Amino acid sequence: MRLVIGSRGSQLALWQANHIAGRLHDRGHEVAIEIIHTTGDKILDLALAKVGAKGMFTKEIEEALFQDRIDLAVHSLKDLQTEIAPEFEIAAVPKREDPRDAFCSLNYASIERLPRSARVGTSSLRRQAQLRALRPEVQVHALRGNVDTRLRKLESEEYDAIILAAAGLRRLGRIDAIRQIIAIDLMCPAAGQGALAIEIRAGDDSVQQALTFLDDPASRSETDCERALLRKMGGGCQVPIGTNASWQGGKLHLQAVVTSPDGKAVLRESGTGESPIALGEAVGDKLLNKGGAAILEAVYGHATALPEQP
Repeated sequence: MRLVIGSRGSQLALWQANHIAGRLHDRGHEVAIEIIHTTGDKILDLALAKVGAKGMFTKEIEEALFQDRIDLAVHSLKDLQTEIAPEFEIAAVPKREDPRDAFCSLNYASIERLPRSARVGTSSLRRQAQLRALRPEVQVHALRGNVDTRLRKLESEEYDAIILAAAGLRRLGRIDAIRQIIAIDLMCPAAGQGALAIEIRAGDDSVQQALTFLDDPASRSETDCERALLRKMGGGCQVPIGTNASWQGGKLHLQAVVTSPDGKAVLRESGTGESPIALGEAVGDKLLNKGGAAILEAVYGHATALPEQP
């Protein structure tokens, strides 16, 4: 079967697309990759939280999928909107990489070792907010660009440290840049971080069957739980919400945090269950009612409705 994969053009996105292409090729498929430039790739002079475009890293790829120019899209799951249009479906979530964040620095071994007024770069509002909660005296700066660009800015000493997803550094063979894997209790990851999502046209049975072997049930249920929480809280990929689900002793354990952008308010909740969606929604409800709704209202600049109670 001939399959065309749609992907962003960054080094990491192409690694991910080529990884999936290689696994499909091993199953006897003929595979090509089409590079598609997205809104998020074109706007590089603003912090992501200020861009405000829904689906900024996926919209153009989904358009190509809808127009039959490609057969499947390989996304970083954390970039994919929690509400997928009915024309599409997630055919597979392959086995997840490490979901945690990584601290990178030339001179300092950890967040705790940073001097006062150190310059730290990160593109993520979630990381910025949690970093301010941990180290309110450091200077936090927005950092855009692909992984290599960000590492070059660190190496040229524009920053004392930067924070990136550990998964991306591992996939690109840059674990040499990691000084500290940040514990989830200190910096809770983004929903879906470390996971890939393979998106197809809804009802495309032949492509779905070709991709079934890639789906990892544990990774899918963990990320379904995290995305259910994010959806319940009305969040996209640029919100100060961290969440991580993992299977422990046959049950799903979910941790979540919402942090005000200045880091002064940090709300945490957790829960255990067997149904990923129900658990995600229940913990999301708890966070909203605990004060998360007010934090998100301030971030969005408009009211975030509390969910109706059943």
